[in-house]
Amino acid sequence: MAINRTAADESRPPLRIAVLISGSGTTLANLIDKIREGSLPAEIVQVISSNPAAGGLKYCHDGLPSAVLERKSFDSAERYGHAIFDVCRQRGAELVVMAGFLKFVPIPADFANRVINIHPALIPAFCGAGYYGHRVHEAVLDYGAKVSGCTVHFVDNEYDHGPIILQRVVPVADADTPDTLAARVFAAECEAYPEAIGLFAADRLTLEGRRVQIAADRA
Repeated sequence: MAINRTAADESRPPLRIAVLISGSGTTLANLIDKIREGSLPAEIVQVISSNPAAGGLKYCHDGLPSAVLERKSFDSAERYGHAIFDVCRQRGAELVVMAGFLKFVPIPADFANRVINIHPALIPAFCGAGYYGHRVHEAVLDYGAKVSGCTVHFVDNEYDHGPIILQRVVPVADADTPDTLAARVFAAECEAYPEAIGLFAADRLTLEGRRVQIAADRA
């Protein structure tokens, strides 16, 4: 199944993305930087935070629209997800990018294969409910793994479960702490996430079952 944007010509405008955050917004800041330098053909049309105190909201300036939707304001995950994706629809988002978003939301049918996430480990290892932030890196070190990395994947209705778009591997050093490993993984994330978004924008992703195939660059 090809994963296509609605526009078909090569001169189409940048991909319209909504970014979902819960915390410091380091991934959001990276995407903003990549867009400004011209290496990511995207436009952030909406930022949605699950947390009114999220540090990432400070990046929402110069007209970047933002909204805060707290899970506790809704009596079910379904109604919470409905509210979030309603905002995305209103803003004309073509892709929803989870950037440290820590709340579960069901994916509606019209956004199937149009929501992506980045996880700070090599799925299917060290992933699932409860594996986020430094908890992931602590688990990697406690297990004695020799490599770690990051995974960009489509989001379905299970934690860290959707089809994998791409992965990047980093070494785990004997002297690593959760902080040093996190820094190395985040450096990989800063390249992997924009690359995956760019592949989506260029219609280079095809989904066959759980396998995401990446077409050659037509440029």
